[in-house]
Amino acid sequence: MNSRRIMLLVLLALLPGAAIAVYFYGTGYLANIVAATILGLGMEALCLGLQRRAVLEAITDGSTLVTCVLLALALPPQVPWPVLGVAVAAAVIIAKHLYGGLGNNLFNPAVVGYTVVLVSFPAVMADWPIPVDGLTNATALVALKYREGATVAEAWTASRGFGNLGGYAWEWINLGYLIGGVALLVGRLAAWRIPATILVTIGVLAIAGYDNGSAASWGSPVYHWFSGGTMLTAFFFATDPVTHPASAKGQFVYAILIGTVIFVVRSLGNYPDGAAFAVLLGNAVSPYLDRRLTTADVTADA
Repeated sequence: MNSRRIMLLVLLALLPGAAIAVYFYGTGYLANIVAATILGLGMEALCLGLQRRAVLEAITDGSTLVTCVLLALALPPQVPWPVLGVAVAAAVIIAKHLYGGLGNNLFNPAVVGYTVVLVSFPAVMADWPIPVDGLTNATALVALKYREGATVAEAWTASRGFGNLGGYAWEWINLGYLIGGVALLVGRLAAWRIPATILVTIGVLAIAGYDNGSAASWGSPVYHWFSGGTMLTAFFFATDPVTHPASAKGQFVYAILIGTVIFVVRSLGNYPDGAAFAVLLGNAVSPYLDRRLTTADVTADA
């Protein structure tokens, strides 16, 4: 299967989650996707031109398009366009082309772009519009981390019942990305071990720290699976074949590491979500895992 077709299928798999995000948060997502794509393809062409490489074929292979769409979907829909531009530049110029272009990058470009603006513009990245339910502009993870002594059940009740897929937009959005992610696995376009192990790891840690939902609880598995960027990370960011281990054992270790870091940052760190940091750390250790854990069952897609 050629790269253009694979990238098209990945974009189609993103549609359910993206459509739900637009429904809840408005067309800012669509504007960001268009702006990020134009900026990203322009930067891609510039980098290729400076390297005296063929431009047309490279910018139409779909890789930069997928990077820009993923980045736009991860950012708040009302993010200022200069901030969006910084994110795209970090993704395309630094994370992709400074490492030698497609197939040579150590880190997932979209995650690099997101992390750069997350660290550089924390206030902007925390500014989410009020979803159509009109109840709160806090994300579910923010509500859990800063719930001021409320139990998990009280935090859910305040938002019309998080556990019933009705309180926060992010439950529905994560469900959309789960549907698209499963489609990727069925089509053998992503390594199944990675999302499965990430979700199991988060679930096991959440059970260990649930504490019957008390004021000290770190939240249930359902809460963590359907909050923040869990499904987008597990099925779309962490499964980038260039930046994850090729071996089966390596994929399991990589995914356990990502799931653990996500949960630890959410529970004990200063950021509501640790998905971006987790993926970058996983990317960083992938070459080591490939060297140390490569076995006869090396696979890139199963």
